[in-house]
Amino acid sequence: MSKGKLIVFEGLDGSGKGTQIRLLAEYIRAQGGQLYETAEPTQSSTGGIVRDALGGLMPRTACELSAMFLADRIFHNVNKQNGIRRYLDEGIDVICDRYYYSSFAYQGIDADLEWVMHMNLDCEEIAKPDLCIFLDVGTEQCNERIESGRLSREIYENLDAQERIRRRFFEVFDKLGDKENIRVVDASRTVEEISADIIKIYNELGEK
Repeated sequence: MSKGKLIVFEGLDGSGKGTQIRLLAEYIRAQGGQLYETAEPTQSSTGGIVRDALGGLMPRTACELSAMFLADRIFHNVNKQNGIRRYLDEGIDVICDRYYYSSFAYQGIDADLEWVMHMNLDCEEIAKPDLCIFLDVGTEQCNERIESGRLSREIYENLDAQERIRRRFFEVFDKLGDKENIRVVDASRTVEEISADIIKIYNELGEK
């Protein structure tokens, strides 16, 4: 049995990840593929602490958040009930909304970036994605989407932070180079145009 593929979606808050994950999932299932959809932070107790911090309910330093995300990500991979590695080993593709690239870009703007990257990339229990799709949208457009679609904002959902995070994402991608399969998709276009590009990228993954 061949292993499943781990496909990660990344992007700024308001970049449209949820919509594009749904459309890709529908396509994969329509082709007869098996798929498990998941997200970070997880629904674990550690994930709950992370969400409280992101919501501003329990302020944490960038280093604390980085470590908590790491712990949650390890659990996300190795837990026996619905861990990422279980599904990959069973030949089931996994789509994950955010992964360690978000830690690099979000916590990496205030914590030491090299430290954040190494503790994730050097952890043998964290699976390396087969594909990362980064939905690139300008910060102004993301901010407008957040404004129209949210009743409250998380700690990173402001224009200044989003601009710093977007720059950091691209710095991280340059650092990683060809060690990771990262595809940047222009997500300022129509939903249909974006989806068509993502499906093409996904199909190319299956040809390798």
